[in-house]
Amino acid sequence: MSVDGDSTQTSRRRLLEAGKSLFAKYGFEQTSTANIAREAGTSESQLVRYYRSKAGLLEAIFNESWATLNHDIQSVVVAAADAREALAGVLECVTDAFGKDDALAYLLLFEGRRIRGSTYEILLSKGFMEFENLLLVLIRRGKRDGTFTTELSDAAMSSALLGATESMIRDRLIAQRSGKESPFNNEEIRAIFFAILSGLGRHAPSPA
Repeated sequence: MSVDGDSTQTSRRRLLEAGKSLFAKYGFEQTSTANIAREAGTSESQLVRYYRSKAGLLEAIFNESWATLNHDIQSVVVAAADAREALAGVLECVTDAFGKDDALAYLLLFEGRRIRGSTYEILLSKGFMEFENLLLVLIRRGKRDGTFTTELSDAAMSSALLGATESMIRDRLIAQRSGKESPFNNEEIRAIFFAILSGLGRHAPSPA
């Protein structure tokens, strides 16, 4: 694409979309700022102006994606009668969003966990940390309303629910990108999720 003189907001949007597409297709490390600018029909200097760096652009993609997803999740949670119903709604929001947008799923599940920089840190986005906090809030709500056992820590229960769901969606993405048949569908992901929810119920066995 040739460079044009569109408005700042339009240029920013095109950079976000180009970065999302290329990062998901080739990976963060293999995608250059020149390629992103070319795909967006703008210049590298505009990318630096708006996002400071390639890492800044990826962070902006993460934050925008999570902001949209968290907004939808909050609406479901507020309307839920109890923690179990709320968590079921969270699962529906996540699987629906990832199912509709493979690029989003890839970025959040793969690039969102990579070690970056000279300090070897995993730089989690603000939106993901808000999502994690929401899960912890729902776990505590479930302990109060009798949905969950009080014998297990909030962190352990949240990690189990999030880890199992992420792992299944990630494995399905890997299979699809390898040209293999999807190993399971959304219904099976839901079945496993609800099996874990049941196991975390008020009558779950206490840790030894």
